[in-house]
Amino acid sequence: MNLDVLNTIAPVAAIVGIMAVGGWVFTTWLRVKNGYPLDGAWGQAVYPKSSDEAMERVKLISQENAQLRAELGSVKDRLAVIERIVTDESHRLSHEIEALRRPSN
Repeated sequence: MNLDVLNTIAPVAAIVGIMAVGGWVFTTWLRVKNGYPLDGAWGQAVYPKSSDEAMERVKLISQENAQLRAELGSVKDRLAVIERIVTDESHRLSHEIEALRRPSN
């Protein structure tokens, strides 16, 4: 009886084991393909290795980010000035006066 149970469970266990290993390989491949770091047994980075080229890219991206933030700040300041001009009472009043000066047809 025990041998019959073992003969029935062994193929199922083998299939589950093969699927688990295949899933691990597939997950690792996806992580490498999409640039996610891989960790070793003790938590050290295995892939991608930190290189001078990667560090230079990080520096360039950081500089570009700072430039874009500065530009965005100046655009926000300009927008605030334009909003203040448009919502100014004297500006609206001058438009109303000019509209009264035009001859109506």
